[in-house]
Amino acid sequence: MNPSDVKTTRRDVLSLIGGLPLLLCARPSAAAAASLTFGELYSRFGVLGLEFSEKVKTLSGQEVSIRGFMAPPLKAEAAFFVLTEIPMSLCPFCSSDADWPDNIVVVYLGEKQTFVQPSRTIEAQGVLEFGSWTDPETGFVSLLRLRDAQYAAV
Repeated sequence: MNPSDVKTTRRDVLSLIGGLPLLLCARPSAAAAASLTFGELYSRFGVLGLEFSEKVKTLSGQEVSIRGFMAPPLKAEAAFFVLTEIPMSLCPFCSSDADWPDNIVVVYLGEKQTFVQPSRTIEAQGVLEFGSWTDPETGFVSLLRLRDAQYAAV
């Protein structure tokens, strides 16, 4: 069969176009972030401290989203904040990773922003990192971080 023997009618084209939205909706979005909860961050607490869950290890370096509350920041505008499992009236940063609470994640934003009330639920989305790390600018130590993050009230 020659290509010139194939005749495409207007009805054929409209039929293909009509099915296109269904095909687009059926494919998962490449930009969709994996969801993570505070209960999924650690697998256990042992003699050596907190042990990261397999989910955290698997999602490390990938875009994730997590819901929580913004702890009161040290400054009115900053490029990072602490995401907590429950609303807090004080910033939960500790002096070392040995004292790290199991219900916080440090969120590093793409740019400085004005923050929301600590009682408001937010969803933060960014690239997940785990393991002890000291911020060279602030000296703060963290075990879990979201990089290049953004957030929105929910």
